[in-house]
Amino acid sequence: MAETDPRAALEDERVHLRAQLADLGVDGGIAYDENFADSGQVAAEQGENRALVSQLEETLAEVERALAKLDEGTYGTCEVCGNDIGEARLEAMPATRYCIDHASSR
Repeated sequence: MAETDPRAALEDERVHLRAQLADLGVDGGIAYDENFADSGQVAAEQGENRALVSQLEETLAEVERALAKLDEGTYGTCEVCGNDIGEARLEAMPATRYCIDHASSR
């Protein structure tokens, strides 16, 4: 399997996440029809949208943190034990902060 460039993967993910957030109207808000007969449905959709935005923002923050760690020279080091994070894990999850042993405790 070819080795991937973590910076390129993280930068691509950052672009993708920012585009998704823009599509969800983070910068201007999605317009909902306030006159729609089923206001419960509108409220539910707004709640789902807020939850998705929150998840995307959290993922974007993780990607930004991983890019900063690349700049600092600490990328690929577990934040709990200081051991190297396995190459396969980093390839599968480039923004991960923890080795496999500590991933489940976070």
